[in-house]
Amino acid sequence: MIMAGNAIKVFGLLAASFILALLWTPLLTRWMYRHKLWRKDVRTTAPDGTKTPLFAALHKDRETRVPRMGGILIWVTALGIAGMVWLIAGLTDGGFWDKANFVSRNQTWLPLATLVAASLLGLADDLAAVFGKGKYVAGGIKFRHRLLIIAVIALVGAWWFYFKLDWRTIYLPGWGDFYIGLWYIPLFVAVMILLFSSSIVDGIDGLAGGVFGAAFAAYGGIAFFRGQVDLAAFAGVALGAILAFLWFNIPPARFYMGESGIFGLTTALAVMAFLTDSVAVLPIIGIVLMAEVASDIIQFASKRWRRKKVFLIAPLHHHFEAMGWPPHKVTMRFWVISVVAAILGMAVALIGR
Repeated sequence: MIMAGNAIKVFGLLAASFILALLWTPLLTRWMYRHKLWRKDVRTTAPDGTKTPLFAALHKDRETRVPRMGGILIWVTALGIAGMVWLIAGLTDGGFWDKANFVSRNQTWLPLATLVAASLLGLADDLAAVFGKGKYVAGGIKFRHRLLIIAVIALVGAWWFYFKLDWRTIYLPGWGDFYIGLWYIPLFVAVMILLFSSSIVDGIDGLAGGVFGAAFAAYGGIAFFRGQVDLAAFAGVALGAILAFLWFNIPPARFYMGESGIFGLTTALAVMAFLTDSVAVLPIIGIVLMAEVASDIIQFASKRWRRKKVFLIAPLHHHFEAMGWPPHKVTMRFWVISVVAAILGMAVALIGR
């Protein structure tokens, strides 16, 4: 009976998030189009300063005239539902709303705070890019400044885990708890920065939404089976908003996620991986994200030391585009890989538990 009630809580909040996001999307869309919140030109230069004519040719019709702040839909919806349920639960005496409330100190404070903080950074970066501020390509906050802020967020999270939650071990499936002591802090920071770097996955209509939807579903499932119902509910709320975003982002996209969404999702996912003590399976659940980051690193290193490219374009999804795959084929195949990897990762994470 308790299990059924917990399932109703998680799936009910997921459905509420999806419906609420759908309902207020027209307001967000009108605002973005009214203010022309899109890039004014296509990226023609890579971060290392080299020209990217192939990328520009592939994206000349997709980078402009489409707003790039659609990620606002995800984190504002998640924050709105969390705040609404928490407020109503506080004003009523127990009952339905108290059970529906998923805001708790030991499970959801940190992922909610991380989601909002990183999303606000992404929003600032998107606004700078749209209005031509900054010096990276078509505008935006410099990469090193973004990385520094994310590192600070990661350090706060690591401090919270180590000193407030007293975490000193990581779980290795089939092995058990492995004590790492103070190394927990640099590991946490490294994982969050790695996932933040996977923000490059947001490059084709629908791609990022599907990949992150699968990952949040997997970690929500892990949290549920571990008895972390509030965290599972948080994952459900995020997933519901992601699905609503996908409703409008599948080709042709009504808007793009942009940094205002992708930054929050990457960092919140890192927090969920640690809160569920399942960071060891992150390379499985996030296999597409890992492949995207790896392709960028390999491409950069090869161009610098071998003076030639490994991929036609990096990150990986653009390589397949350059090979002639239609964007929707790249998206759908990456979705399939993400879903299979999420199921496999969730199964591995629950071994021995």
